[in-house]
Amino acid sequence: MKNVQRKAKKSRKTGETDIALEINLDGSGIHKLDAQIPFFEHMLSHVCKHSLIDIDLMLRGDLLIDCHHSVEDTAILFGSLLHETLGDKSGINRYGHFTLTMDETLTTVSLDLGGRYNFTYRGPDAVKEGKFGIYDAELSLEFLQKFAMNAKMNLHVLVHYGDNRHHIHESIFKALGRALRMGISMDSRMRGVPSTKGMLE
Repeated sequence: MKNVQRKAKKSRKTGETDIALEINLDGSGIHKLDAQIPFFEHMLSHVCKHSLIDIDLMLRGDLLIDCHHSVEDTAILFGSLLHETLGDKSGINRYGHFTLTMDETLTTVSLDLGGRYNFTYRGPDAVKEGKFGIYDAELSLEFLQKFAMNAKMNLHVLVHYGDNRHHIHESIFKALGRALRMGISMDSRMRGVPSTKGMLE
């Protein structure tokens, strides 16, 4: 049973970024993304489409330096909003996982929204190599780590194999969306919090 409205918005302004973000966990994947980082917007659109989370993002950052602060601070805000909108987590599935194929690439993302942080990546080191436009490839792992940390969740990403860098990144974000969709969904048979402790952080 829902005990909170599963949508919220928040802003974050520092000397490096100015961000306004709104999410709706019970949406249909609608996304309005204005981050001035085309590849980052492309990856976030996959999260929205496959999680069915609506996201409205306005991001301005110190892109003359690089994209690091913009991506990191967005992850911080997105993670904290996800944690906030889940409330006490009554009735949710809590766990989510998905194995996604994208051409020659196979990726599995598994998560637990149980209130404890862990991020583990296993896969090709190529995920950290090169650029996509102005976006440094290494920022995908930075985003995932900070997102998991602020959402207070376990997040495990395993790229079983893959050669094309774009496919590797895209498969991760699509699989993340699908795993989130499972984890945040309400289970009509679940009574209370999905934990034998009777509470989740």
